[in-house]
Amino acid sequence: MIFKNIVYLLITAAFSLQITAQQTASYTNDLVDYQKALLLYNNQQYQASQTLFTHVKKTAKDEVLLSDCDYYIANCAVRLNQQNADRLVTNFVENHPTSTKRNTAYVDVADYYFVNGKYSYARKWYNKVDESALGRSELNKFYFNNGYSAFSTKQYNDAKKYLSRVESTKEYGSQAKYYIGFMAYEGDDYDAANAYFEQVTDQERYKEKLSYYQADLNFKLGKFEKAIELAQTQIKKSDANEVSELSKIIGESYFNLEQYAEAIPYLTQYKGKKGKWNNTDFYQLGYAYYKQGDYEKAISEFNKIVGGRDATAQNAYYHLGESYINLNKKQEALNAFRNASQMDFDLKIQEDAWLNYAKISYEIGNPYQSVPQVLTAYLDKYPNTSYKDEVETLLIDSYITSKNYKEALRLLEGKNSFENKVAYQKVAFYRGLELYNDNNFHEAADLFNKSLKESKDAKFTSRATFWKAESDYNVANYDDALIGFKQFKQQAQSALTPEIANIDYNLAYTYFKQKNYPKAIEHFNQFLKNSNAEGVRLNDAYLRLADAHFVTSNYDEAIIAYENAIKAGEIDADYAFFQKAISVGYLGNSSKKISELEQFISKYQKSKLRDDAMYELGNSYVKVNNTEKAMQTYERLNTEYRMSSFVPKSLLRQGLVYYNDSKNEVALTKFKKVAGDYPNTPEAVQAVSTARLIYIDLGRVNEYATWVKSLDYVDVTDADLDNATYEAAEKQYLENNTDKAIKQFNGYLSQFANGLHVLPAHFYLAKMYTNKDLSDNAAPHYKYVVEATRSEFTEEALLNLSQFYLVNKNWNTVLPLLKRLEEEANFPQNVVFAQSNLMKANYQLENYSEAVSYAEKVLTNSKIDNKIKSDANIIIARSAMKTGNEAKAKIAYIEVEKTATGEMAAEALYFDAYFKNKDGKFEASNTAVQKLAKDFSGYKYYSAKGLVLMAKNFYALKDAFQATYILESVIQNFKEFDEVVSEAQTELSKIKTEEAKTNSSITTEEN
Repeated sequence: MIFKNIVYLLITAAFSLQITAQQTASYTNDLVDYQKALLLYNNQQYQASQTLFTHVKKTAKDEVLLSDCDYYIANCAVRLNQQNADRLVTNFVENHPTSTKRNTAYVDVADYYFVNGKYSYARKWYNKVDESALGRSELNKFYFNNGYSAFSTKQYNDAKKYLSRVESTKEYGSQAKYYIGFMAYEGDDYDAANAYFEQVTDQERYKEKLSYYQADLNFKLGKFEKAIELAQTQIKKSDANEVSELSKIIGESYFNLEQYAEAIPYLTQYKGKKGKWNNTDFYQLGYAYYKQGDYEKAISEFNKIVGGRDATAQNAYYHLGESYINLNKKQEALNAFRNASQMDFDLKIQEDAWLNYAKISYEIGNPYQSVPQVLTAYLDKYPNTSYKDEVETLLIDSYITSKNYKEALRLLEGKNSFENKVAYQKVAFYRGLELYNDNNFHEAADLFNKSLKESKDAKFTSRATFWKAESDYNVANYDDALIGFKQFKQQAQSALTPEIANIDYNLAYTYFKQKNYPKAIEHFNQFLKNSNAEGVRLNDAYLRLADAHFVTSNYDEAIIAYENAIKAGEIDADYAFFQKAISVGYLGNSSKKISELEQFISKYQKSKLRDDAMYELGNSYVKVNNTEKAMQTYERLNTEYRMSSFVPKSLLRQGLVYYNDSKNEVALTKFKKVAGDYPNTPEAVQAVSTARLIYIDLGRVNEYATWVKSLDYVDVTDADLDNATYEAAEKQYLENNTDKAIKQFNGYLSQFANGLHVLPAHFYLAKMYTNKDLSDNAAPHYKYVVEATRSEFTEEALLNLSQFYLVNKNWNTVLPLLKRLEEEANFPQNVVFAQSNLMKANYQLENYSEAVSYAEKVLTNSKIDNKIKSDANIIIARSAMKTGNEAKAKIAYIEVEKTATGEMAAEALYFDAYFKNKDGKFEASNTAVQKLAKDFSGYKYYSAKGLVLMAKNFYALKDAFQATYILESVIQNFKEFDEVVSEAQTELSKIKTEEAKTNSSITTEEN
């Protein structure tokens, strides 16, 4: 047993020796490879070194050897910038907590990142280092490296903490002081920065940088001369970027020393931060130019300050305004002062800007608000201003000059001073004229009455008296009109007014409308004797004088007046010629009447009275027993003017001539045609009546009865009752008992729906409803007349029904009526009415070519007034714009501007500015917008559009401030016009995006 144990021990020992020998050889090999790997690491061959360390680690059993391999593998990963480097270092620390290289690993990794400029990574690992495990020399290096890493990553509190610990050391002191000084400089602690920089000025390595910082420090400490001295020394040896910054220091220093001439060259050399200036940079250079009296250049800098809302911007805008004033650019100055007045950073500047803004508004007008509003707002804000008397004087006058009478009236309501009452009288008068020119006669009369209640100025009292009478005349209130015209003529101041020239003309017309023809004749004669009238008015006076004589049977005088009208040659020569022929007939000279009517028919081929003349000529031939020529003339009328209201009359006359010649069958043919083709007309009634006599004479009563039954409008048994009922209603109508007449005519139509007199009954009912302003009631009756056979009532019915549909904007419905009126009207003014409204209706229906065609037709008429001319030209212009024909629109708007008033004139002026902008005439375009603002400020839509146009002009003229300020004002002040505001926002965004490329103070949505 003992032997066995000995043998076992010997065998075990031998085996153990064999294993130990093997382990020793393996460890030796690992150590050799480890040393090779370490040599590769020290030679910075990190990839090979890491591979070999990994190989050693696979076979190494020694804990220390394994720990060292992990340490170097992680270190190589760091130096090779491998993605898992941080994890490998962390694993090393966690897996080998007792390793002596634990703290060294942190330091090594941190130092590696530090040396390679990866300071944020370095900070991460320096924060893991145990400071207490470091030696003195290692500790100073750790403090500096960690402090500098914090400095580089702008962690200034940590940087100062660590750098302060080495600021007294020989190795790191100078660097630490420099960086601590720089952090003080960045933190605006200029005294501390200066103290630190002074301690390292002898260090060659910092001299170049310190010169810039010290120059800037002295500038910021208000030591401008020293800053200039240091910067000028440094600028000679600096690169381009530093030259820019040093130039800024020198320029601003001179600026603060008020040495503006010296400042300008340096301020202009500044390139800005990242190539951009800010608002302060533009302000300083602009102000330097301003102080030198170079206002053009001052403006070029100030107006780059876009959207500024601080004290610098307020100051800049105020001096921008002054610069514009010095160059007599008042519109530009208005915007600049307005902007400065809206800021309260400097209250003195605000008040001065307000005053300038108010005064310039008075001089040139204001597109944002009425001038009286601006002046009133100034007085409200500064009630104790030393300029109070001056501004109040401007305010009173502005109510007139602004021409925004509607707004001015609102502002003047309730102001009881004598001066304000004088202004109110004038403003109410001018507002009344505006309404009168827009055909709002009732409202105009109200305004003239308001003006008359404040009779402070005798001249305006006279003028208001006249125009109140004119308004009354236009609404057929002839009694009041006559009183007004007489009062005007008796007032002493009337002789000084422009209206006096035509007062007898107005009186004559009023008497004429009242059918007081002797008085009308008296005043027409006075007008023709005393006035210097010429042209259309003179021509018209002769015509109405002749008509008054004609109506009173003074045919000799009528003929003389008609001949004078023909000589005047302006209007209605055909009418005068025709009336003269009729007058000759009434004097019993049938042969001369025939001769003149024949001459008329030959001479006036296109006259609307030509069918009248043919009818009268036929009658005249009958009168002289020349029935052959009479019949020829009637037939000619029936053939050439089939739609004429004289055709049934002509046919009836032919029937009567045949009847008188006992040509009964031919006569019956004519009478039956009248009765069949023109039912319900007076001619049809007479034709039936005469035919009855013929049938009785021929003994063919049954045939008559059969024929009459075929006519649904003739009830023989009820004829007497029909006539009696109608005549009773007509009597009330003729006596102006309107309400009774309406009741009785409605009763007649209810009782005799197909009665003998339904046509005139419908017509007179329509007229009375129209006069009572019951147009909805009138319309169906006019419609009946229009749809009936053409009669003497057709033309007026067409006119009034068309007016009804036009007022209600029933464009499609009114078109055929207007076309009929154009073709059928006998009165030239009704043709003009039809054509002018055909152009308007077609425009509303977007039938632009038709609208233009009618407008051009209207313009060929020399008799139309300026308002219709303006309407026609505006239709041409608008249609051309709608169809993209701007060249044609431009010509048309020029014509509009010659004659238009009110909103139409504002539109024309806007497009004048628009086309000038299109042609690149930006300053001329702005002049037109200024005129629009001054003369038509009441028309806000065109004011707003004009401002957008002005903004575009200014930007094209390199004035970004004006452009942006105007657009911002449009967006703020004209919110009721979505389309205009949208355009302004688009333009503003484009401009700001462009300006932000060179001005860092501008913020945009894109930025």
